[in-house]
Amino acid sequence: MSVSQLANSIAESPTLKLNEEARVLREKGEAVIHLGAGEPKNKAPLSAILGASAKLNTADIKYTPTDGIPSLKKAIVKYTEENYDRIVAPENIIVSAGAKQSVYNILYSIINPQDEVIILAPYWVSYPEMVKMVYGVPVIVTPEDGGFYPRMEDVMKGVSSYTKAVIVNSPNNPSGIMYSDEFIGQLVEFCEKKDIYVIMDDIYHKLVFDGKKAPSAYKHTKKDIESTHVIVVNGVSKLYGMTGFRIGWAIANRKLTQIMTNVQSQITSCTAVLLQAAAEGALTGLQSAVESLRLTLENNRNVMLEELNAFNGVKTVKPDGTYY
Repeated sequence: MSVSQLANSIAESPTLKLNEEARVLREKGEAVIHLGAGEPKNKAPLSAILGASAKLNTADIKYTPTDGIPSLKKAIVKYTEENYDRIVAPENIIVSAGAKQSVYNILYSIINPQDEVIILAPYWVSYPEMVKMVYGVPVIVTPEDGGFYPRMEDVMKGVSSYTKAVIVNSPNNPSGIMYSDEFIGQLVEFCEKKDIYVIMDDIYHKLVFDGKKAPSAYKHTKKDIESTHVIVVNGVSKLYGMTGFRIGWAIANRKLTQIMTNVQSQITSCTAVLLQAAAEGALTGLQSAVESLRLTLENNRNVMLEELNAFNGVKTVKPDGTYY
């Protein structure tokens, strides 16, 4: 029995594979220290649970607009203004089943066969596979100086006439480093001149240490939301301990957002209304849980660095944020 050659070429997510292996070992009673998954230990905030519960109590659990319920999109508009100093409209937003689907929707909507997507190493394991799933070509750009911080000269060497987009994840999975404001500015300026999309996977943007703040790509574009090449992806999984709720979103120009909506309408119809209600509760409720998680992660990093640096011959790079 034959199967799709494309589907057969797609590798299993190693993160999810390790998650399953760890689960099986724990069920056998074995002690497991699992360093694979980017999953916080904190529980979903009460405001998220109350939001989902209130919707469930109505018993009115039906289809929603493909691009998201209006009240959640309104909350995302406010979140974007407060955290990015950028005014967007509900029509610029599409809510999906996690930021992972948001990234896939974007790639499906902008990539033609053999278009290239630059991925900055080290990178999240799913990026190359998602590019291949839409018949694109992942181009891995590795800093030639052997570090974790990308340089514009490295990016420019990877650009060709087929380059369609650059994926940026900062703070970064899996290195924990955060790209400099200068680099983000140079990248946005370069890409907008070359008609290349900048896909900002900002899922960790508030989990930053040492009093720093994650640079915003919006800061470096002189174009409005309808003409900029910057596309921002975010979600509630990492900041709010809501990985299982699977709610993410993308912000782009209206034309691209409508195309992504058309694509999503043929795949999932819409995102579950209960989970959207929970995400709305998380965004509009008290934000103390996010800061508490950030402080915990920063303390964990400090303890781990102290222990590792006590070993002779062990070289460490101090993470700027995230779990990694």
